[in-house]
Amino acid sequence: MTDEGEARHQQLTRNVNELLGELRVAQAGVQILFGFLLAVAFTSPFREASGFEKSLYLVTVLFTAAATALLTAPAAWHRVLFREGRRTAILRVGNRLVVAGLACLAVAITLTVALIGKVVFGIAAMVALAAVLGGLFTVLWFVVPRWLRDDREDREDREDWQ
Repeated sequence: MTDEGEARHQQLTRNVNELLGELRVAQAGVQILFGFLLAVAFTSPFREASGFEKSLYLVTVLFTAAATALLTAPAAWHRVLFREGRRTAILRVGNRLVVAGLACLAVAITLTVALIGKVVFGIAAMVALAAVLGGLFTVLWFVVPRWLRDDREDREDREDWQ
């Protein structure tokens, strides 16, 4: 039994369900971005884009594809392995894949907006947008959770001393 009286099997089942629920949110964003990016390549204005813009576009598509693969893998694994009692492995590795997938998604969104900034306003806008969005994603998705985790550990340490 776990601390809260929940059996280990129940906890693993709940944790896998939570992971899959979180993935639904991220996957929607990836699917919308991927669809948008795929459509862009077949427009007339894209044919006139510079080599740099086309290269940046391709890198963006690759990051979006990687995010898609990383964020859908745990759901696929769950479907393939759910009757084999592999929930612990699905959670352990799946969590790492989701974090990597979110990082790829953050890069893909940042590059998409930067590319739009480049096409509409030029290189200075591209750099500024990439810096602002890259920083925003980094802080909100990765730094703040680290602070919250560290704060919890500090609080638990203080409680142990009281």
